[in-house]
Amino acid sequence: MNEDAKKFLFDLLDTSSPAGFEEEAARRWRSEAEGFADDVTVDVNGNSFARLSGGGPKIVLEGHIDEIGMQISHIDDDGFLWFQGIGGWDDQVLTGQHVRIISSGGAVPGVVGRRPAHLLTEDERGKASRIKDLWIDIGAESGEAAKPMVRVGDPIVVERPLAELAGGMIASRGLDNRVGAFVALEALRLLSSERPAADVYALAATQEEIGFRGARTAVFELDPDAVIVLDVTHATDHPNADKHGGGDVRINGGPTIARGSVAHPAIARMLEDAANGAGIPYAIETAPRSSGTDADGIAPSRAGIPCGIVSFPCRYMHSPSEMVSLSDLQHAAELLAAFVRSVGSDLDLRRT
Repeated sequence: MNEDAKKFLFDLLDTSSPAGFEEEAARRWRSEAEGFADDVTVDVNGNSFARLSGGGPKIVLEGHIDEIGMQISHIDDDGFLWFQGIGGWDDQVLTGQHVRIISSGGAVPGVVGRRPAHLLTEDERGKASRIKDLWIDIGAESGEAAKPMVRVGDPIVVERPLAELAGGMIASRGLDNRVGAFVALEALRLLSSERPAADVYALAATQEEIGFRGARTAVFELDPDAVIVLDVTHATDHPNADKHGGGDVRINGGPTIARGSVAHPAIARMLEDAANGAGIPYAIETAPRSSGTDADGIAPSRAGIPCGIVSFPCRYMHSPSEMVSLSDLQHAAELLAAFVRSVGSDLDLRRT
């Protein structure tokens, strides 16, 4: 991955984008797109679009830009903040975390509190933390002191700086799925230097973590011929992983291509052919019932929209320390560019 792309990725990961409050990350994504896309727009749901206009089939490269987060639900008289989760948390990873509250006056720092281990009963020590028993401390002396700083409804993210690790790995919060939005735009950048026949959109969709909402409305508006959905997937190359159920999915082994359920078989074959033709490593991932991605909301839209699914192996998903490989992201962008270039002036995906 070149240094310009890496800087954009790291900048994007430094922003906040809890589901329903994605504006900061979306603005950074659109700012980058304006350097090479023909059109850059945003809709009423916060979905961001970047287009390379062409006369061929309409292809959408989609990654959701939202992340899991939290939201203030109550400010008590002593100035402590109570909160609910946005998206699917493993509650126990939140204890002791530093957080960033996104308020109208700017970011407010805080920490997630719980009674210290010394003060827990023997029975309590053996139980996992639950969000309903945790609070956020911003240092306010009272509720009256806290209320000018934050409001009920303000969103929150964990404050965790990105770490570059050995082997070209990075660890950060929000890799699920700002890396998908990043790869969609990087593929569009690759295509911009040699225009394909297709009419291509990169889409940074909102609210996937709470129900595929942004992608559903965005693709209804675009009515594309095909969509390639980008997301992280569970790596199975760590201790206690289930390879029997999850397959052999390795970080630094290349992106995965899904087969089954909402993954259109012809698009899956085209993605494999594109990867093989370009010498791009990949693995096959199965989706026998559903994919757990925006494809589950896109494929049944309108009269049916053909989807392919390309994912990036990720360790420790839905934690503040998600981990992916930069080379997997680069290979995924190259795969998408090769796929789009393989689409001619006509694309017939009827299952005959």
